[in-house]
Order: sequence, then C-alpha cells, then structure tokens
Amino acid sequence: MFTRIVKMEFEPDNIEAFLQNFEIVKNKIRNFPGCLQLKLLRDKNNTSVFFTYSKWEKESDLEKYRNSALFKTVWATTKPFFRSKAQAWSVDEFVCL
Repeated sequence: MFTRIVKMEFEPDNIEAFLQNFEIVKNKIRNFPGCLQLKLLRDKNNTSVFFTYSKWEKESDLEKYRNSALFKTVWATTKPFFRSKAQAWSVDEFVCL
C-alpha cells in the first residue's frame, strides 16, 4: 500500500467549478479498483491550493487509474483550472505513531 499526494493550485475564479466537478467524480475515483481512500485537502493559508491524498493497494492500480477513461476525463476538466502546474508524489509510510 502507498499514498499518492497531488498538489494543485487553482485560479481563484476556477475554484468553485473545480469543487463542483470533484463532487461529481469523487466516488468514481474512490471506487476505482485498488483505491482504498481519497481525501481532498485545502491549504489553510492559501485557499487556492488543494491536495488530493489517496491510498492505493499497488502501484499498478494507480497506473491503471491514470490510464483510464475516468482519469483522462477528470484531468481534461481539471487542468484548465490550474494557476500553476500540478505536482505529485507517490510515498510509502515510513513512521506512524
């Protein structure tokens, strides 16, 4: 199991459209095979910055999602809303207390 974190910064005028679309697609993403958890987080100091935090069973599950029609549709809708290029990290849990 691993975690995928994606940082997205939006143009302020596009935030509402992003949130409306996320509401439509969030359950489809969460129910994609191999996705164990999905969170949308918002930066406390810069409200134009959001993070998706998702847990995946295997890297191959994430790759299947990234190559799916669902991802292509979600990304095609979301990308034009960005203020800057998204950043993404795949991380393994190292310490948990």
